[in-house]
Amino acid sequence: MHPFSFTKVSDTREALDAARDGGRYIAGGTTLVDLMRETVERPETLVDISGLPLGEVTVTRRGGLRIGALVRMAEAAAHPKVRSLYPVISQALELSASAQLRNMATIGGNIMQRTRCTYFRDVSADCNKREPGSGCAALHGVNRTHAILGTSDDCVATHPSDAAVAFAALEAQVHLLGPDGGRQVPFAGFLLKPGSTPNREQALRRGELITAVEIPALPRPLRSGYLKVRDRQSYEFALASAAVALHIRGGVIRDAYVAAGGVGTVPWKLPAVEAALVGERPSDRLWAEAADRAANGARPLQHNRFKVELLKRTVERQLRTVGDST
Repeated sequence: MHPFSFTKVSDTREALDAARDGGRYIAGGTTLVDLMRETVERPETLVDISGLPLGEVTVTRRGGLRIGALVRMAEAAAHPKVRSLYPVISQALELSASAQLRNMATIGGNIMQRTRCTYFRDVSADCNKREPGSGCAALHGVNRTHAILGTSDDCVATHPSDAAVAFAALEAQVHLLGPDGGRQVPFAGFLLKPGSTPNREQALRRGELITAVEIPALPRPLRSGYLKVRDRQSYEFALASAAVALHIRGGVIRDAYVAAGGVGTVPWKLPAVEAALVGERPSDRLWAEAADRAANGARPLQHNRFKVELLKRTVERQLRTVGDST
């Protein structure tokens, strides 16, 4: 680990001032500290924000939900309002990492976490995300766990967060605070596809701080849930996952919110699947036909072609689970 300075702050203004010259924010530290140990990350300054007042879950005036950036994953998963209003978030969080990590990691840190691509974490391997212009070893290497959607010739790494898939499906907003004030960014635009600049992963401006993630007040009643398919049942990242929320009234699907994880360079919203569902009555045939659109635009690699069919089946299963629930 390389030398660094450490500053603990007690309010947001102090935090912004401390990070003005390139300091990195740290709270739970469950991802950043690992990357520093592996010398993938080499920040000169760490700004400890764990004492900031960003640890509450509140219902918004319109009936949505605002989750503070410093709410622990375990706390968010267990919160009565999260569980009752958006069970897909609770399920995604509970299927993430280990219990010990969920007790430490924060919501803001979870959506900021970097890929688990082995080439990214091996400083001897070529990786455009870690060292722009060096190449992508995964393109012609062992790429079984890599992305099939949103890839580029410069990067095929998946985004690892489960909670982010739920946030993408629910069309959340990320609240940011920076030197120029506060702003909101749609979740779909917060995490960036690699393109030719895979080293730029979030739509953050210099020194900006995540303060909350807000889920809008979606139509009620709303059924939702999360399915994660992985190589082993516990403490493993997704090969494919599906976050589904359906507003069904009068026996007809009025609104649909669907996203996939484990298959995209970012949590992958599935508008073609959503469009196939709206206005239709739930049925096994509908679930299969809608899910067949989940892999539209997929670009599988040598070792992950199985993900195309796995994605379709994962989405179909979760549509059926949520759509047939009572």
